[in-house]
Amino acid sequence: MSTRSVSEQASTRIEPVVAAVHRSWAADLDPLTLYALLKLRVDVFVVEQACAYGELDGRDLEPRARHYWLGGSGRPEPVLGCLRLLKEPGGGYRIGRLCVAREMRGRGLGRRLMDAVLAEVAEGDCVADVQSQLVDFYTGYGFVPAGAAFDWDGIEHVPMRRSRRQLVP
Repeated sequence: MSTRSVSEQASTRIEPVVAAVHRSWAADLDPLTLYALLKLRVDVFVVEQACAYGELDGRDLEPRARHYWLGGSGRPEPVLGCLRLLKEPGGGYRIGRLCVAREMRGRGLGRRLMDAVLAEVAEGDCVADVQSQLVDFYTGYGFVPAGAAFDWDGIEHVPMRRSRRQLVP
């Protein structure tokens, strides 16, 4: 039995949030949206994780780069989470830069982004370099470790793969 009062339990309850999933080719992103996506990524990966590294890796504007994000209520529409999908030169896809704003976590927004991007990937091969604390999250989507863990600027990552799925006749 919980020793917390009903009002204490209610104050820690995470409220659902209304958010629209958006998708855009890199070339079609307006400058304000691109800035908001990149700012969220820097806020999470550089500032929050105290990891000084070059977040802008030159791949965000590739012709086959697609950006997914969740827009919240308001004008301009705030970016609550984002994810980048790349079509790899040798075939297959690469998921990366999945993040959700700190104050929006725990509401299933990362799952909404993954559901949207994997609907596009469909049965295709897909890889990701996953922060070690998110391995179980990716495993839930059919990813498996594809190599040894490695250090990426002070944060342990695990290469993961979701292999092409064969449709049952």
